[in-house]
Amino acid sequence: MAPLRVGIVGLSANGGWAATAHVPALAAVDGYELRALAGSSAESARVAGEKYGVPLTFGDAGQLAQHPEVDLVVVAVKVPQHRALIEPALAAGKQVLSEWPLGVSLAETEALADAARDKTTAVGLQGRSAPALRYLRDLIKDGYVGRVLSTSLIASGANWGPSVRAGRDYQLHPAGGATMLTIPFAHTVDALAMVLGGFAELSATMATVRPRVRDEVTGESVEMTAPDQIAVTGVLTGGAVASLHLRGGTSPATDFHWEINGTEGTLLVEAADPLFWIAKLTLRGSRTGTLEKLTVPARYELPQLAGRSAEPSYNVAHAYARHLKGDLPDFEHALRVHRVLDAVQQSADSGTRIEPDAK
Repeated sequence: MAPLRVGIVGLSANGGWAATAHVPALAAVDGYELRALAGSSAESARVAGEKYGVPLTFGDAGQLAQHPEVDLVVVAVKVPQHRALIEPALAAGKQVLSEWPLGVSLAETEALADAARDKTTAVGLQGRSAPALRYLRDLIKDGYVGRVLSTSLIASGANWGPSVRAGRDYQLHPAGGATMLTIPFAHTVDALAMVLGGFAELSATMATVRPRVRDEVTGESVEMTAPDQIAVTGVLTGGAVASLHLRGGTSPATDFHWEINGTEGTLLVEAADPLFWIAKLTLRGSRTGTLEKLTVPARYELPQLAGRSAEPSYNVAHAYARHLKGDLPDFEHALRVHRVLDAVQQSADSGTRIEPDAK
């Protein structure tokens, strides 16, 4: 079959997520051709095209979406720009892969999911493509721990700590759509749902314990209104009790620790980086009382990526491979995740237990 011709919106010669993850991921997976890119201007796009060897360059994402040599539009820019870039691509009849979060709000995500009905879409929830987490899901399914009784997860949010990096100030406020709730917590709760099932009911506490943080460039104190502490407890659809706690910043003690306890054993997931959905993961398990390292079977991993799980492009490449099989979370799935986030927000605001809307 002819390769799927890809156009990336947000690929810059100055680097960024598209350059770090998407370009090498596409190069690693057969079935794709990076054919086009769109930048902030025609000149910046031309420079990026020369750097990455991309033949078609545009200063307007709408022109990229309309081009007949583009089959898949990848949107890899800040979330406030997503809707304006995604809707023209959908209207042009193109496949669309959007980085997460899909929309800045539940309402915007609903609108995008509605516009994408009967179209081929995908979202960048890379944890669902991580070989280690897919193996973990199958271990649970195959009864490694017996009946799951409980799960406990503690993690750092990486950002939303004592300082903010250049260009990240929009993440300090909920209106930007890119907070600790919508990014690391969303990736976490989605991975949890893939492995163990989602929340049947939950209770949440959120707080902004650092209302002011330091700008790493200017050194000035700036306001932060987004929550930097998120604690959620509840019962999963399978009956297990779950506890999740995300803390802003990083910790020298624990940046990611996920424990699953059952009637017959225990599983533990650890990550080398707080951004576990793109980090190297380590699995340990015990059915005898002693934790032992578990090796992910080769069948879960693309052979050409063996030994490269610490690279940011690793899970993205596995996601692209799954996309060719029609096996990636789509915009409807993104809407379900946003509804869980809305339930967390409602619970924190009201102080009541909430049953997430899973429709």
